[in-house]
Amino acid sequence: MKLSELEPGQSGIIEKFTDLEMSVKLMEMGCLPGEFIQVERIAPLGDPMAITVSGYQLSLRKREASTIILK
Repeated sequence: MKLSELEPGQSGIIEKFTDLEMSVKLMEMGCLPGEFIQVERIAPLGDPMAITVSGYQLSLRKREASTIILK
């Protein structure tokens, strides 16, 4: 399942990334394989989405979130 498919309140564990270039950016922001990640809210038009990972909140676009595969 991709992070972009989750609804607010749902969560998962990061398993891997589908885009090597994007994965570097995401890992620098704390989105590491094995980390617990939770969707906090989604903007009214569906983009971006607020997530919590590594104890802090991030805002990701759906395109970025779609590269994160969850367990």
